[in-house]
Amino acid sequence: MAPKTMEPFARKIFKGVLLLELAGVVGAYCLFQRMNTSQDFRNTMNRRFPSILEVYYKSNEWAGIYGIREKDHEAWSSKNEA
Repeated sequence: MAPKTMEPFARKIFKGVLLLELAGVVGAYCLFQRMNTSQDFRNTMNRRFPSILEVYYKSNEWAGIYGIREKDHEAWSSKNEA
């Protein structure tokens, strides 16, 4: 009787890791799109997860898109004054 190989188990592990990575990429893209289209959502992210919002601002600045941070702070400060 031949010994069993680990190949089927390794394939299952590989597929699981691949699916987790794919889910992470899709989740990050959805989060970026939501932050990119909604200033209110960015305000929520600022209150709950400021470090994630900072990554969003930095990625836009690295891409050459400036002024989003300033517009957000201006809009949020005017809401607080009213």
